[in-house]
Amino acid sequence: MKTELSRLEQGAGQNNAAPDGLLPASQATLEQKNAELIARNEELLRTEQKLLLQSTALETVANAVVITDAKGIILWVNPAFTVLTGYAAEEVIGQNPRLLKSGKHTPEFYKNLWGTLLAGKAWRGNFTNRRKDGRLYHDEHTITPVLSKEGVVTHFIAILNDVTERKRAEEQVAEQAAFLDKARDGIVVRDLEGRILYWNEGAERIHGWKREEVMGRNITEWIAPYPTQNDKIHQAIISTGEWSGETAHLTKDGREIIVEVHATLIRDNEGRPKSTLAINTDITEKKKIETQFMRAQRMESIGTLAGGIAHKLNNILSPIMLSIATLQEESENSEMKEILDTIAMSANQGAEIVRQVLSFTRPVEGERTTIEPEVLLKNAESIVKDTFPKDIRLEFSVARCTWRLLGDPTQLRQVLLNLCLNARDAMPNGGVLTISAANCELDEQYAAANILAKPGRYVKISVADTGAGMPPELLDKIFEPFFTTKELEGNAGLGLSTVAGIVKGHDGSVSVSSEPGNGTTFDIYLPVTEKIAPEPSYEQPEQTTVSRGNGETILVVDDETSLLTITSQTLRNFGYKVLTAADGAEAVSTYADHRDEIALVLTDTIMPIMDGPAMAHALMEINPSVKIIAVSGFNSKNEMTKTRDPGVRCYLTKPFTSPTLLKSISKILHEA
Repeated sequence: MKTELSRLEQGAGQNNAAPDGLLPASQATLEQKNAELIARNEELLRTEQKLLLQSTALETVANAVVITDAKGIILWVNPAFTVLTGYAAEEVIGQNPRLLKSGKHTPEFYKNLWGTLLAGKAWRGNFTNRRKDGRLYHDEHTITPVLSKEGVVTHFIAILNDVTERKRAEEQVAEQAAFLDKARDGIVVRDLEGRILYWNEGAERIHGWKREEVMGRNITEWIAPYPTQNDKIHQAIISTGEWSGETAHLTKDGREIIVEVHATLIRDNEGRPKSTLAINTDITEKKKIETQFMRAQRMESIGTLAGGIAHKLNNILSPIMLSIATLQEESENSEMKEILDTIAMSANQGAEIVRQVLSFTRPVEGERTTIEPEVLLKNAESIVKDTFPKDIRLEFSVARCTWRLLGDPTQLRQVLLNLCLNARDAMPNGGVLTISAANCELDEQYAAANILAKPGRYVKISVADTGAGMPPELLDKIFEPFFTTKELEGNAGLGLSTVAGIVKGHDGSVSVSSEPGNGTTFDIYLPVTEKIAPEPSYEQPEQTTVSRGNGETILVVDDETSLLTITSQTLRNFGYKVLTAADGAEAVSTYADHRDEIALVLTDTIMPIMDGPAMAHALMEINPSVKIIAVSGFNSKNEMTKTRDPGVRCYLTKPFTSPTLLKSISKILHEA
């Protein structure tokens, strides 16, 4: 065995020796193969190192990596996959990835996924899967098919990017955005150039524009097109970091609204101004109600002042009007009687103006009866047709089955006449006057927006003209007494204030709408009734022939010395005996001393120390059969209520004439 080996080695050695440096052919071939083998080994080593590096990279990347075969069976996963899903590699290799399914995706979703992959294209999308512990997670998938040289899919490589936290953040932002959308206020974010970055549903409701219509647009071009105002607000925000106030905005339909704005400057991480956040509240209706309230307060203040003045004027006019009858009785001079007639006419005109002022300042208690609206409007229609210029065309309409009203027909006719006269004066060149009536129910929403209105059933009476109309700044003043836009001659400016007073006295309300060039419409809302009106308990006596007394004693009570003197003198001149008292307390004392001789007490209702109603109750304690005539400069529900007791037989409103007073006294004295 050894000899053979030696011989072979010797032969091999002999063969290795070659003359002139040339290798035998067999030896050259062997060395070439050795070189190729070494090169191949080096290539395999490099490939192995490359694969090792790639494997290491896949093992250490943050994203989860999954390799499957063409059927989707998992062949390999990296450690990040275990971190994401909770499954170790040995638990999933050989499994189908469907073990991660959460049931959150539809069959159409998977159909689209596999259709893309089998076509040899990469698929990208979002998955919601379930971890081993049952918790859901969200990831972004990129699945790439591996193709053979023949274009056949052999493997799939999936890279999974965990976006669970981002998804939660997005959901939280979406939830917060939903909360912001539920806010009634408009929430608007815009950059420093005014371009809108955020626009919630509250802003949509307030301004009318949808989010997609405004994003990226400059707010100053269409919502707040008032350069001076915008510049002022912007500078305030930049300099102080915030601004609060009221400003005017335009809605999509062109309406101007009043918006209360609270704006804050937003800065970036380095403290540089970035954008502004504004919370807008539509206060248009609130401002309207505030304006109505301020108007009502102003009217109430004016009414209180005017009422006090009217009361004083009544006390001044009463002696004049009472004196005229006495002077006319004693005078036989015809010229003097003419002068007295002139004085009487002037005094009556003054008294009428005072009555109009009082009808505005205090609800007037008049005769209440059941009224058919059609009858009321027919009367106004007749007056308009008979007296108005022919170039004013009347349109008249009353809805069928209009509800009945409870009110004073005379006062309501005055309301319609005043409104029709205003309409006539607004159309000097002719036009259309419309008078209409219809049933109407006012709800809580309307009452909330109109502080003088109450919910309920009403008859709505409208008087509309096609005249010049009025600007908005006048609408707040037209019901004030003595305010007028007409020539002062022959116009006291009491027409609309009288309308307001009468309507208020009927527990109704009045509204007006007008625009320059588009005419004016007055809407009167009068409450309806199902009851038949009772006969009025107190009536203003009509002036007829002068009644004389037969020596009866009258106790006259008034704190106004002039009126006390004139009233006493008038009564004496017409056959009565008179006792006087300057206040209620003195009157009670005088009545207690002369109760058997005093036939009637004539008293003012408003006096110092003890007023008329208190005095009347005290007299009733002394003599339950006492007869009292109450007198006041106010014709109001409150005063009537105070004096309506068994002792008060009649109620007179200042100023009154001697015939009116004497007839009232005669009537009460001769009652059974």
